[in-house]
This record gives sequence, structure tokens and C-alpha cells, in this order.
Amino acid sequence: MGHQKTRQNSWLIQNSIMENKDTSRRQFLTAGILAGIAAGCSPKKNPFEGYADDEVKASGETVKLLSVDGEIIEMDKAFLKPVPYIPAISNSDERKGIAGKKFVMVIDLSRCKNVRACQSACDHMHQVHPGQNWIKVLKMQDANNTAPYWEPTTCMHCDEPPCVKVCPVDATFKRQDGIVLIDNNRCIGCRFCMAACPYSTRVFNWEAPLTEEKDLLNKQQNSCETSLPQKKGTVGKCDFCPDMTRKGELPHCVSACPNGVFFFGDENEDSVTNGAETFRFTELIKDKAGYRLMEDLGTKPRVYYLPPVNRNFPFESGLENENADDKINHHSK
Repeated sequence: MGHQKTRQNSWLIQNSIMENKDTSRRQFLTAGILAGIAAGCSPKKNPFEGYADDEVKASGETVKLLSVDGEIIEMDKAFLKPVPYIPAISNSDERKGIAGKKFVMVIDLSRCKNVRACQSACDHMHQVHPGQNWIKVLKMQDANNTAPYWEPTTCMHCDEPPCVKVCPVDATFKRQDGIVLIDNNRCIGCRFCMAACPYSTRVFNWEAPLTEEKDLLNKQQNSCETSLPQKKGTVGKCDFCPDMTRKGELPHCVSACPNGVFFFGDENEDSVTNGAETFRFTELIKDKAGYRLMEDLGTKPRVYYLPPVNRNFPFESGLENENADDKINHHSK
């Protein structure tokens, strides 16, 4: 009987402890639920309120958002700030380039009329300051008794680029697809690359970039492939428009030229085009006696020229200022 009474007392004590635990747990959960309800019903400062501009007026159109506290709140669209543009690809992918490609350009000097639509399109799309053109159309004459001609000059995107070798911070680099680019986030403005370039195709950004309203979201997200936004105190140059080639489209200078002067393509595919005509790259260079500028320097440029023979137009000056605004507006549509 003594042992049975002891076991009964032990059971009663244990049962009492379990009941106390259940009661404490129920009390804790009840208190938590009530606290949550009270928190949800209590007025809280809008977590987005600090981002609103004093001059912004409510639009009346609201959207539902998840707050930092995990609550669903409603906000007027006028008080929301847009998220900065995030590039579709990473900086490391931009520096690698497009796998399997080897881009090349051919410029037919017999077709150039000095319209400079290429220059206008390039300046407009890359927000280049006036007078700091990435594409320069130069008057050339081989000898006193020969006729002058127009020569568009871009970055040569050399296979042995002197600019890359002298850059102390790896801001200018060569991609596997043959394109030489500049990372303005790394550039310190030492201009060693400008001194090393034998083609004088680089320019220094002495002033703040010409940022348009549509590119305001890009201010803090520089892209090597678009070369936007440019930064004051850094170097800029022709970039072969790799953002366009990644989409399967031609560079802006190629598509803007009305006379088909520029041909662009992939050397691995042995094909170049100006949008209207397509040629085998090797045959075009061979048949038209293509050449590269300053080949004796060993830079191995990826821009080839076709000599100015059997010209489509006579040599004329002054056409560069003719309907310049129309050329820009037409290309930007």
C-alpha cells in the first residue's frame, strides 16, 4: 500500500507540472497573438515616408507593398522611388565577352561621302560631348598629286593593344571576342592608355557626362558594354557597341551610315555586313586589297580598310554640317 500511494502521489505531481506547462504555453501564445494584433492595429510610421519628396503630390493610385516589418501596406505610387537600373549581366561577364565570337570591322573608303551620320549616331547614343568624337572622319591625301578622300577612324580594337599593357589598374582590357573596352569604375584618369595608343582614338572626359532624362536610373550602374554613364576624369573611346552585338544587332555607326561604309561581323564565321549587303570577310579583304593602319607596329588591328578606288561619290567638303539634327533624330527613332 505504501508503494502504491507513493506512485499515486508521483503521478499527481507530474500531472500538475504538465498542466502548468500547458497553461504557461497557452498564456504565452495568447499574449503573443494579442501583442501581434495590438501591433497591427497601432499606428506606425510609414517606413517609406522618409523617401518621399516634399514637393511630390499624391496621385490617388495606390499599390500594395510588403513593409520592412512584414506587413502589407498601401502606398501612393507618387511616393515610391524607382529602383536603380541593374545591368542584365555582371561585370565579370562583360569583361569576358561573347563566347565563340571574334568581331571585326571593315571600312570601305570608296563609299564615304563625309556625311558623318556615323559620328552623330555614336555621339548621341554614347552621350559624347561635342568635339570629343569617338569616331573621327579625317581628310586624307596620300601624295600631292593624288586626290583626297575621307577616312572614318575608330578604335582599332587591336589584338596586341598597347593601351591594355600600360594601364596600371586593369581599367582597359581585351575581351575574348576581340573587343577592347574601358571599365570607368576602375579608371583613375592617368591617361597612360591615351599616350600609348598610336591611333589617337581615345578622349578624356574633362566634363560631366551629357546624361539624358531616360538614363537617370543608370547613374550608379556603370556598364562596360554600353559605356554609360561616362564619368568625369576618365577615358572614353569607340567600344564596337557590344550591347548591340549581344542582342544580335549592328553597332550604331554601321546602321546609321546611309552609304554602307561600315561592315561589321564575326571573323570566326567569316562574314561581315552593313545591314543591306553581306560578304565573306576573307574574300572581301582579298578582292578589294584590304589593309590595316600602321601594321608595322605589330598591334594587329581588328579594323580593316578598303582603298578609295572606284569611288561612289566625288570628294566634297562641308557635308558634315548638313542636316546634322535630322541624322540624329532619324537614328534615335
